[in-house]
Amino acid sequence: MATEVPQPVMTVHVLVVDDQAPFRQAMAAVVGATDGFVVVGEAVSGEESITGCSELHPDLVLMDVNLPGIDGVEATRRVRALPSPPVVLLLSTYDADAGIAFVSESGAAAYITKGEFGPDVLAAAWADATR
Repeated sequence: MATEVPQPVMTVHVLVVDDQAPFRQAMAAVVGATDGFVVVGEAVSGEESITGCSELHPDLVLMDVNLPGIDGVEATRRVRALPSPPVVLLLSTYDADAGIAFVSESGAAAYITKGEFGPDVLAAAWADATR
C-alpha cells in the first residue's frame, strides 16, 4: 500500500486596505481566524494599496470602497492592471446591490458587506475567485 504524501498547504497572503483603524483591525482578525490566510500588510488609502501590492505581492487584497484620495474602486482598477495582479475583494457598508456596480466598474472578484464578512465568507469568496 502506497503512503500518501501530504501536499503543501498554500498560505494566502493578504493586504488589508481601509482608512479606519477599527475596520482594518476587524478585517485582520477575520484573516487571522481563517485557516491558510495571513495578513502581510495594511494600507490606509488607495495610493498605499497600489504601492503595497507592488512591494508585497499579496495573493489577495481586501479593499474598502470609500478611501481618501483614490477610492477603492479606482485603486482596484489600478491594482488589477499590475503584472500578476492579486485577487481583490471589495468591502463596504453599502448593501449588496450596490456592490454589483462596484465589481463591474473595478474588476474586483466580489463585493462583501462589512457586516457579513467573516472567516467562512472569506474562504468561500477566495475559493470562488480562484476557480
